[in-house]
Amino acid sequence: MTTSEQIARDLLDIGAVFLRPDDPFTWASGIKSPIYCDNRLTLTSPAVRTHVEEGLVALVREHYPDVEVLMGTSTAGIAHAAICGHLMGLPMGYVRSSSKDHGRQNRIEGRLEAGQKVVVVEDLISTGGSCLEVVEALREAGAQVLGVVSIFTYGLRKGIERFATAGVENHSLCDFDTVCAVAAETGAIRPDDIAKLKRFQSNPEDASWLGV
Repeated sequence: MTTSEQIARDLLDIGAVFLRPDDPFTWASGIKSPIYCDNRLTLTSPAVRTHVEEGLVALVREHYPDVEVLMGTSTAGIAHAAICGHLMGLPMGYVRSSSKDHGRQNRIEGRLEAGQKVVVVEDLISTGGSCLEVVEALREAGAQVLGVVSIFTYGLRKGIERFATAGVENHSLCDFDTVCAVAAETGAIRPDDIAKLKRFQSNPEDASWLGV
């Protein structure tokens, strides 16, 4: 079993990922989605948390061996950056969604020196907007952002294009296609549901996937 397949099983087992192609969720944007992901639940399952953190550490070591600092996204990436930083013996911090309105008015929390090589730790990549805002804040602070590691990616075209335009690479432990395959294999969805799910993935704003 690959790491991606193990994480997919983990996410499905603890209900961090729900697949409901016949009873879709409604996102805040109004988009009808057959998938809902809450990776915060990985923190409350010690076995899954171990798989996730060891997996993220392996991604960082493989793709970014020169990393000097880990920076978590606020708020979901903070705990994962802290745990990975501990396992790797690296300093960590996090980037707020906006600057504080009091005290030193920091947006970046933790010590960061100009020129340091940083890897961003994120839990979930969808359209990529919030994660790339973190990258931009770090770049503005003088950091050299090597890339991003994350637990899960939807593999949405908009997100892929945004990352490419920003010149940022992302490596995820698990992705939409693997979750769909494992869900079908374990009976969580029907094999013929995958066509619906892939149709959604190709264009989430087009609700015609519901009729596939």
